[in-house]
Amino acid sequence: MTDDPLDAAATGPAPCRIVVCRDCCCGTGKVTGVDHTAQTERLRAAGPVRISACLDVCDQANVIVVQPSAEGRAAGARPVWLGLVNDPAATEDVVTWVREGGPGVAPLPEILDLYVFSPLARRRPDPT
Repeated sequence: MTDDPLDAAATGPAPCRIVVCRDCCCGTGKVTGVDHTAQTERLRAAGPVRISACLDVCDQANVIVVQPSAEGRAAGARPVWLGLVNDPAATEDVVTWVREGGPGVAPLPEILDLYVFSPLARRRPDPT
C-alpha cells in the first residue's frame, strides 16, 4: 500500500480531482508572494491535480476547483470553485478537505466558505 493518491485511484474509487488555474493571472506575477509551484505540489499530496490554462475568472486569482469523487457525484455534489487561495494556510485547508473526501462526502469547512465563488454568476452579461 502506498500514500500516493494516484496509486489509490488505480485500485479504489475515483478520488476528488483538483484543477489549478496557472495561466495569465493565477500563477504569474499578478499574484505576488505566492509560491505557485509549492502550492501545486502540496495539492498533489491530496489528490490528482490538473493544471489548466485560464479559467476566465482572473479577478479571483489563484483559482482552485475541487471536483467531487465518484462517491461525491453519486451524492449529488458539484465542483466547488475556490478563489483568492493565496496563502499556505488556505491551501492546507483545501488539502485537509480533499483528504476527508471533498464535495458531497465531507462538509465544506467554514473557513473555506470565504473562498467559494460561482463562476457562472461572473459570466453573466452586463444588463446595460
